[in-house]
Amino acid sequence: MTLQGCKLLLVVSGSVAAYKALELIRLARKAGAEVWPILTAGGARFVTKEALAAIAGARVHDDLWAAEAEIGHIRLARWPDLVVLAPASANLLARMAGGIADDLATTVLLATRAPILAAPAMNPAMWAHAATVANVAALAARGVGFVGPEEGPMAEPESGVGRLAEPATILDAVARHLAAGPLAGKHVIVTAGPTHEPIDPVRYIANRSSGRQGYAIAAALAALGARVTLVSGPVALPAPAGVALRRIESARDMLAAVEAALPADAAIFNAAVADFRPEAAPTQKIKKEPGAAPPEIRLALNPDILATVAAHPDRRPRLVVGFAAETEKVVAHATAKRLRKGCDWIVANDVSGDVMGGAENAVHLVTAAGVEDWPRLPKDEVARRLAARIAEALA
Repeated sequence: MTLQGCKLLLVVSGSVAAYKALELIRLARKAGAEVWPILTAGGARFVTKEALAAIAGARVHDDLWAAEAEIGHIRLARWPDLVVLAPASANLLARMAGGIADDLATTVLLATRAPILAAPAMNPAMWAHAATVANVAALAARGVGFVGPEEGPMAEPESGVGRLAEPATILDAVARHLAAGPLAGKHVIVTAGPTHEPIDPVRYIANRSSGRQGYAIAAALAALGARVTLVSGPVALPAPAGVALRRIESARDMLAAVEAALPADAAIFNAAVADFRPEAAPTQKIKKEPGAAPPEIRLALNPDILATVAAHPDRRPRLVVGFAAETEKVVAHATAKRLRKGCDWIVANDVSGDVMGGAENAVHLVTAAGVEDWPRLPKDEVARRLAARIAEALA
């Protein structure tokens, strides 16, 4: 990787993960970038300006009024090719979303014309809070890019989504952001995996989807420069590099996460969403009583996520792509589904064999222009081909 000659303004805000900014600076300088750090008051609680200055080989800016006397926040805002927030705390994201400029970092962020890439880091409960979700959506709608957060153990004795992305992952996202691929500036939503519909607190209705194809699509779109929001059901896969992951459980959760991520330029609905859910889920485990008949489970229809977004009155993406997992009459059923759902494309595949959970897929791309039959390919290659077609459609 080379970032030769690139100018990066790095904002380090208040998170215990601030120590990772030192490694990020080291990697960025090794790749040829020039890095100027801005340290917030919260960030200074976790890493010293002396350490940042030593690794960056540059002065650390931490005071609005001192900056005004020496360089000026406007000049500082116009210097970089990219502004990177790592770590980006919940507080910093909230102040950005509100347009607050009460210190050097937020003043520069309000004044800069450079693109901004944020790497959030916070407790999982803070990341999942409705206020943070709304702030991230607002910033994303204004063009702010995001990398992470990742899932894993936190400083507190708990785990979840909220860990700062690793420095190498952030640097990959920086390189993609600056490379300006064919999908640069575009926001794409991808759904992946199964949904779990609870029967009781310990049982659920699900399917055999592994999430591999959807995760591969998200990674391929990010590699072309897109800002990708991946809404995933329960799977045993790590988040692709440079992709914002939202983990959900049920179909209703997935619809809420997708709608919260709008607006988007394209939406790719790869998830194997359960069509039905139990009408009522007891709060206690259903017990098997000796001699008693099996319990009756009444089913209710789940929301149709693809049709809902395809018919959205004011925030419909330019390109809406559905998937059709079929076991017979694959193309015929997919063609009918495209018309019924109101989407632009359907990617159809026969899942009667080893596709669900497997490493390969053979698909048919159904559009208004006709049907393209793709050969059986590794799922990563299917993803790359589909991402290239999406880039052409959005060009």
